[in-house]
Amino acid sequence: MTQIFTAAGRVVPVTVLRVGPCVVVQRKTAAQDGYEAVQLGYVEFVKPKHVKRPMDGHFKKAGVESARFLREFRLTGSEDAEFKAGDRVLAEEFQVSEKVDVIANSKGRGFQGNIKRHGQTIGPVTHGSMSKREPGSIGQSSYPSRVFKGVKLPGQMGNKRVTARNLEIVEVNPDNNTILVRGAVPGHNGAYVVVRRTWK
Repeated sequence: MTQIFTAAGRVVPVTVLRVGPCVVVQRKTAAQDGYEAVQLGYVEFVKPKHVKRPMDGHFKKAGVESARFLREFRLTGSEDAEFKAGDRVLAEEFQVSEKVDVIANSKGRGFQGNIKRHGQTIGPVTHGSMSKREPGSIGQSSYPSRVFKGVKLPGQMGNKRVTARNLEIVEVNPDNNTILVRGAVPGHNGAYVVVRRTWK
């Protein structure tokens, strides 16, 4: 993340995303695959020994370089006939003030308690209290004599698929294939993310 200044002198927090170069690895059609979609690969150097033979054949069939990160996007309307295998998708596809969704795995926090994981309040810390950070009551005694599903308890926090919706594109840099979106996005620095046009 960083920040930029608008023409009016206001500070805008932004996240820099490198969105290319991407290449179309496969074009799926309703006649052959049952739905319209395009498979994009993020062009990044990967050693040939790290590419498995089935995927190597998949890339050679499309006539493209090996990609480390592959994702599939559904197509609708007039977009159906635009893409074919080998086409490159760059930052120029996006426009300033356009709204996008950014999808990624959130940062993993490991095993955490209720206070950090669910934002619950700590208990009393004086008069001999021995339950400062404990979850408290989680169920009933005689009936139903069990803990209901969905009760907020300690456990794994983070490392889940998160979608940040309706982020505004503040700036597009075609020279280095980067875009600047307003606000934060899920994932650690250098993480792979999926950027798509929002529909909500």
